[in-house]
Amino acid sequence: MPQSLWVATARPGPDLPALAESRRTDVLVIGGGFTGLSTALHLTEAGVAVTLLEAEVPGHGGSGRNGGQVIPGLKDDPDGLDALFGPAATAFAGGTADVLFDLVARHGIDCDASRDGWIQASLKDSHLPALERRMAQWQARGAPVEWLDAEAIAEATGTRRFRGGWRDLRAGRVHPLNYVRGLAAAARRTGADLFAHSRVVEIRRTGTGWQARTQSGATVTADRVILVTNAYTPPNLYRRIERTLVAANSIQIATRPLPPDLLERILPGRSVVSESRRVGTYFRIGPGNRLMIGGRGRFSYRGAPADYGIVERELRAFFPEAARLGVEYRWSGRVGMTADHRVRLFEPDTGMIVVMGYNGRGVALGTAMGKALADHLARGTRLPLPSRKIDPLPFHRFHRSYGTAAIAWYRLRDAVER
Repeated sequence: MPQSLWVATARPGPDLPALAESRRTDVLVIGGGFTGLSTALHLTEAGVAVTLLEAEVPGHGGSGRNGGQVIPGLKDDPDGLDALFGPAATAFAGGTADVLFDLVARHGIDCDASRDGWIQASLKDSHLPALERRMAQWQARGAPVEWLDAEAIAEATGTRRFRGGWRDLRAGRVHPLNYVRGLAAAARRTGADLFAHSRVVEIRRTGTGWQARTQSGATVTADRVILVTNAYTPPNLYRRIERTLVAANSIQIATRPLPPDLLERILPGRSVVSESRRVGTYFRIGPGNRLMIGGRGRFSYRGAPADYGIVERELRAFFPEAARLGVEYRWSGRVGMTADHRVRLFEPDTGMIVVMGYNGRGVALGTAMGKALADHLARGTRLPLPSRKIDPLPFHRFHRSYGTAAIAWYRLRDAVER
């Protein structure tokens, strides 16, 4: 893993073995991120035998590299979700942060969880009506939200660049690597069998069940399988599912610790922030009182300091005093992006469910989706979102080229809008 701020400040996770011998289980979960571990934890609590296989260690992928922003909802507005999927889906989306914070409290997961809200901020006057409509729609459904005018958002964020925005007090923040490691420890305590360094190289049907083979040759046979590897899905694992999304690079930096005077002015209420540009940034106060800022990286990312120039320029523009402290950490991870910015739920065959494509909302959504998957398998409840046919993106092998072109086009539109 990259030497991120999270890695530098995380507690050790559980010491998980690699799968050495073939075995049988009720449910096989492939992927040890938020969704997989939440699924395993909730299934074992319901008395279902679960085996989870992780290619590296829990949190190695996006779950241990993200910004730790716990944001409820999907990318669609509530009225749009009602029209697309029905009110039950909207209620599920609105409650995703509740699931995470309840889980943290119930299992005593020590991950710096705090419910100080999320601010969606805008640099553009033209974006404010849409943000106000979004806020009003959640407000009509009982959510604790509030509008922030230019003066209020300057006070809440510590920068005067924003024209306005809204705050959602259902939201908050966690230390994502400590959270995912805490999920793994909780799942193991409840009886889930977790295996690290057990990369799945083949999934196939076996009569009425499924069998997965790891790189060591050991197999797991199960009645049902949950595949939740998201942006880290290897090529050709099963029916080209990796081609249904673009694995985009998300980059982050963290400054040296802020002195007390800057901590009083920058994000004094400790809300997390993301902004409304098509290719915008997100930021928060992280461990050790460091200011963290992230955004979309280039598809040509190689890990060189120059690859972080975009977010370092944004840091200087938003918070010049903090930028002068210098950058202490730089790291990246993959985000599963879909063409319509909606999560993908597939049921490609009897007994298999695939979930992927969280589009940057995976902390709360992945956790809640894991609970929903477990409830569906253990209790027969309906899934919160409809399944769809596997729909590989056209010309997926050229996604680096057209993804780069799309980002350039979005940046241009962001630049010319007022």
